[in-house]
Amino acid sequence: MKCRLIVSSILAAGIALPAMAADNQEMVMEARKVIKEFATQLKGELKKAMKDGGPVNAISVCNDKAPKITDQVSSRSGWSVARTSLKPRATANNPLPWERKVMEEFEARKAAGADPKTLDYSDVVEEDGKKVFRYMKAIPTAKVCLNCHGGDEVKPEVEMRLKSLYPSDRARGFKEGDIRGAFVLKKTF
Repeated sequence: MKCRLIVSSILAAGIALPAMAADNQEMVMEARKVIKEFATQLKGELKKAMKDGGPVNAISVCNDKAPKITDQVSSRSGWSVARTSLKPRATANNPLPWERKVMEEFEARKAAGADPKTLDYSDVVEEDGKKVFRYMKAIPTAKVCLNCHGGDEVKPEVEMRLKSLYPSDRARGFKEGDIRGAFVLKKTF
């Protein structure tokens, strides 16, 4: 009888694991769509602001519009959408312990030769008695990002504006291809 229970448990687990993996893959695909929607909207606003007034003007997009876009995409999609970084500009984007661990793993994988565009992570955890799917995707630093996140590339007027809005800014000194941060998505199910 005891042996039969063990065998039944093993078989049940064997059947459940592929189903769980498939569910996770569907959630990953859904999370990637949400990120694409967010990134597309944010990029569009940044391009428009850059065209209308250069990097100083684009700072207002990150300061004012990015949080609104985040709220809109979260509301429409049913996902909690956020961004984090090991070197955040805004203290609200400081990484949680699990996010810090994933970001450090991303950095180690990049150092081992991985392309930052391919770095992502997902898991399922229990929070407040509910299952939560968590997903993170690395944000590589593009050349245009260096206008506000680079080192010597940052112009004095941009630096002054950043200091006035973000007195605790640590989001500087990046090079093209560095991991600037990560998108963080969560969904309760």
